[in-house]
Order: sequence, then C-alpha cells, then structure tokens
Amino acid sequence: MSRKVSVIIPVYNAERYITQCIESLLSQTLLECEFIFVNDGSKDNSRQIIENYTKLDDRVKLINQKNQGVSIARNVGLLSAIGEYVGFVDADDYIERDMYEILYNSAKQSDCDIVVSNFESEIEGHTVITKYPFPVDTVLKRDYIEEEILPYFLKTDDLNTACNKIYRNKVIKENNVKFPDKVALGEDGMFNMRFFSNATIMKYIDYTGYHYREVVGSATRNISEKDYFSRALEVYNLELPEIYSGRTDKEKVRQLKSIKLLNSVISYIHIYFMPSKDVSFNKRYKYVKNMIGNKHIRESLPIYYSELYSALGRYEKCVIDLIKRKSTLGLYCVTVYSRFRNR
Repeated sequence: MSRKVSVIIPVYNAERYITQCIESLLSQTLLECEFIFVNDGSKDNSRQIIENYTKLDDRVKLINQKNQGVSIARNVGLLSAIGEYVGFVDADDYIERDMYEILYNSAKQSDCDIVVSNFESEIEGHTVITKYPFPVDTVLKRDYIEEEILPYFLKTDDLNTACNKIYRNKVIKENNVKFPDKVALGEDGMFNMRFFSNATIMKYIDYTGYHYREVVGSATRNISEKDYFSRALEVYNLELPEIYSGRTDKEKVRQLKSIKLLNSVISYIHIYFMPSKDVSFNKRYKYVKNMIGNKHIRESLPIYYSELYSALGRYEKCVIDLIKRKSTLGLYCVTVYSRFRNR
C-alpha cells in the first residue's frame, strides 16, 4: 500500500496518554497512513505499549533510540518517512478521526506544499482554539508566503507547532529541511521557517482536528528544569534562514523579534507566578525580576510601545507598564488578581 501521509510521533515517558494517542491515529478515516513512533529512551512502559500495537497493525512502526531530545527524534522519523506528506503528533495528544483525510484532500485539491489548520489547547482547565488571520480555503502562493507568513514567525509563536500541518515530503527531502538539534526552545518554529522558505503553495483551512494536552511536567510548563527566558533569548539571537536577509528589512526583523520576545516574557511572568510545589516563591520572584531587567527586554520596550501598546487591552497595558517600571511586586499582584478573576 502506498502511504499518503507519514505521521511521526516522538515518545518519551508517555505511558499515561499514549494509548489514546495511538487509538486516535489508528482510527483515521484516511487509511493510507504510516505511524512512525520514535521512542526517545523512555524509562516507563511506552515502548512495550507501542510494541503491542505493532503486532496488531502493520501501519505502526517503532524506532528505538537513546534519549537525544524531540528534535533528533523527529529527524530520525523523517529519514524513515515514505509518505507523500508528513505530519507530526506528540505522544500526549490526540486527533480527530478525519484529521489527516481532511488535510490530505485539501493539499491534493490545490497541489499544496503545506496545509495549515487550527488546533485546540487544554490549558489550566480552559479550552482554547488557535486560529490564524490568513485567507481561508484559498491557494496562497509564494509572494504571500514571503510577505505574510515568514514575517509572522518573527512576531509570534502561535504558528510554530508542527502538529497542525501536513508537509510535502518531497520538499523536506530535496531541501534537507530538519529540526535544529541544538535549540532547546523554538525548534518547531525553525523547522517551519526552513520549510516555508522552500514552499511555493500553501493553504489555511478553518478546521480543528488536533487536541493539545497540557500535562504536568510537559516541555512547555516544566519550570523546575527549563530556563524559558534563556531559551527565548536564544531564539531572539538565533541566525535566521537566508531568505530573511534578502527579503526582509533588518529594522523590521528587529522590530518583529522584539515584539515576540516581550510577548514571550508576558506569558512567562504568568507561568512563573503560578503556585508551584517544585520551585520556591523566592526563586520564581527573583527569576522574574532578572528577566524584566535584562538588557534585551529594556531595548525591546520602546519598540513594543510604539508598535503595539495602543492596541493592547487594559491588563496587557498594565503588565507592560509594570515591566517598564521594573516592578516585580506589581507584576505578581496583577497576575494573582488576573488568575482570581478568571476562575
């Protein structure tokens, strides 16, 4: 059977949720898929669970490796992918039965290199659907990608995920598009920048088939082990793909990256001022204090004020003003109040 979509699933200690993930994959209405699980040195029963499924369905492939991180795991999966298109799913998450059929048919209908869809997140008990300000069900060509999509990656993180898209495998292989193996945060964004730099036709569909689950200790919320701000600075200072230097004004790049950095800081303030059993309040307070005093933040503030401040809501304006005043105590009080109001 030819494979229309290769789905790559990096796995590390995911036994609690992986059965639901696998079942959602095997129930896909698009039958011509392969599911490549890359076990990244799991210490729980993840490997055994996947091995049991390989005996039940020949579409399930398992690759075992020592722990090397999600980027290398995905790159290993890409080397094995034989599908016309490639998709990615995280082992904690699950998808709708028709997701890959809808994305694949949409791609084939217009001969797209990439199709982008929405995704649903479950964060702190609230469900949020992420959508994008792009024309819906419209063939978007190279000029749109260069003028709208590539700059979009510089100013926000919400398009970064690889899990709500399918990518033409030929474009990946011919251009050696890979996940960066030495970037601890933002590796999805770099992969997407590299892919879109080589894409000629895309489409955005207003469809939500991917369900992202926020779990305790997940990569995006494990503050006891992850230094989020340092990693955001890495992304801020990272050398961009070559296409940006030729197409985007340097000052515009700096402007967009400054906005993205400050938006990240706003979200990190919220995360670090949430109650935590693993990290003391004093340590989290000091972290936020050092973060808002960082020279890159101070340099980015005037740009943020001139470009975005007037359009912000009252809460965001208050947070930015407190960052400008270096008021860590004020930021703590505002985040506690916001959390109380949103219960």
